[in-house]
Amino acid sequence: MDIINILPDSVANQIAAGEVVDRPASAVKELLENALDAGASKIQLIVKDAGRTLIQVIDNGCGMSDSDARLCFERHATSKIHKADDLFAIHTMGFRGEALASIAAIAQVELKTKMHENELGTQVIIEGCDIKEQNSCYCPNGTSLAVKNLFFNVPARRNFLKKDSVELSHIEEIFKRVALINYGTEYSFHSNGKMLYDLHAGNLMERICQMFGQNYREKLFPVEEHTDIVSIQGYVSKPEYARKTRGEQYLFVNHRFIKHPALSAAIEKAYADVIPDRYYPSYFLHLKVDPSRIDINIHPTKTEVKFIDEHALFAILRAATKRALGQFSLGTELDFNPVEEVNFAPAPKDYVPTQPMVNYTPNYNPFNSTSPANAAPRTSLPGAAGRPKSEKWTSFFELEKTTPAEHQAQSHIVFDSASGEAAPAQEDLRQPASDSPCMQIQCRYIASTLPSGLLLIDQQAASERVFYERLSGRKQAFHAQQLLFPINCQFSPADADMFKELLPDLLTHGFEIGELGQTTFVVTATPPDVKDGELQQIFDQMIVEYKGAMLQKFSNLDQCLCRTLAHQMSLKAGTPLQQAEMQQLLADLFCCQVPNVSPSGRRTMVVINPEELLNN
Repeated sequence: MDIINILPDSVANQIAAGEVVDRPASAVKELLENALDAGASKIQLIVKDAGRTLIQVIDNGCGMSDSDARLCFERHATSKIHKADDLFAIHTMGFRGEALASIAAIAQVELKTKMHENELGTQVIIEGCDIKEQNSCYCPNGTSLAVKNLFFNVPARRNFLKKDSVELSHIEEIFKRVALINYGTEYSFHSNGKMLYDLHAGNLMERICQMFGQNYREKLFPVEEHTDIVSIQGYVSKPEYARKTRGEQYLFVNHRFIKHPALSAAIEKAYADVIPDRYYPSYFLHLKVDPSRIDINIHPTKTEVKFIDEHALFAILRAATKRALGQFSLGTELDFNPVEEVNFAPAPKDYVPTQPMVNYTPNYNPFNSTSPANAAPRTSLPGAAGRPKSEKWTSFFELEKTTPAEHQAQSHIVFDSASGEAAPAQEDLRQPASDSPCMQIQCRYIASTLPSGLLLIDQQAASERVFYERLSGRKQAFHAQQLLFPINCQFSPADADMFKELLPDLLTHGFEIGELGQTTFVVTATPPDVKDGELQQIFDQMIVEYKGAMLQKFSNLDQCLCRTLAHQMSLKAGTPLQQAEMQQLLADLFCCQVPNVSPSGRRTMVVINPEELLNN
């Protein structure tokens, strides 16, 4: 009995659509690229319900004839490929002939198109590969293609879509990738009747500022390199604007956005000596390569490519980035790090210099407790000011009379690394005495005593925990501190919408923020511990955390806000502290519900018992 069947065209098209269109953003990408290939100088993108209900792209391109309007929905129908060799001489965006056929298989599509030399245009209505209607109509020059009820006949795939805010963020990212590099074309982007972007034609820097904010003019260095293998033009961020997350990283080849780990690594390696580890730069770079030396036909989305000269491209891109960093940053470093002038004024006429003397005790023996030098030591340890001279290091290990069970309970700290947030210890960790002396080590750690041994505190992690519990538990009110000069913060249109959602929570935490246009906000007051110069960085990180929370479907988004604020308000490593400040930090830390770890999962403290010190 025969068991192999030829699939119907409708089923085959739905299977093919799964490779090309997996979410609304994929359909947006294909339609925008088709509009560019049509030579459009103005493109409009309209979506409703994050693309579920409607995706419409309107362009003023060349339009299509009656027969082309019908044939464009057939599989493997394309005007750009005639023979196999054409695959290695591609200068257009779409060429596979799969996009419109795949979209029509899983949606209700209405096409209106008109060539400039014709008086009438053509209207085609398709529903699940079935042509419902085709006739002549009045319409503007160019093409308008509306995709309605995406996945209406594939409910299983529709159920896998995320919520609207997540799907809209994917559409926005596709829009950015297309609009950034095609800066000579006008774009507009509407979502549910609201305009998110209105981009005018210009150069690359103008397009970057239109999409991400005018403050990017001072954040970027230009990059330009021309060789026989590749021509590179674009911008990379200044080292001081590197971020902990991969933010705006856009790499284009022949006006096409690509993802290439090796080339991205080349750019990041150029920053290896100028930014901290696990920080990432932003970049907007366009590479022009001979199409015959590149293969873009290895993935349906065409974002993965292969180069014949990959090793040479890696070296050239890295060298060009390093040259831009060195050329444009060398002259400004001295302005931000002024050095005090040394006074070389001549000495008075009768001045007689004195010979320097070194006071020391020749009979000093550090291992002899009765040595006279012990009564007057030559130096004092940092942080030991005000400490009684009779205090000895052995006082760190003086134990109270406790039972072995109590001693064990005091020396254990519980940390749950799997959850990222420590659970409260089952045993009580006894707090140091309020008058217990503290010592700061390398302006990063605080040493104190416990009945069970030596206590080491990471001051930044501990400070984060204190601020986090104050913010999340509202244990202490944060009063707004008025700024002498208001500070403006700018965002992209989509980030500005997300920031508006955070405004109510920010107001409760001590910020006073007003709107100044659609993408600019003015800050007039902040909590006392927030640095004014870091406001833009703080808000950018909040938005990144907020996006991550939405993707992971966190129920408590306020936790992200509190974690970001606590990190920015904390005492950073390298901050010197007075004795009273260290004691206050320890007292605040031990009042927390979870003193053992920071909100990000770092340990705040370590207890070293005397036996461990003796064994080492």
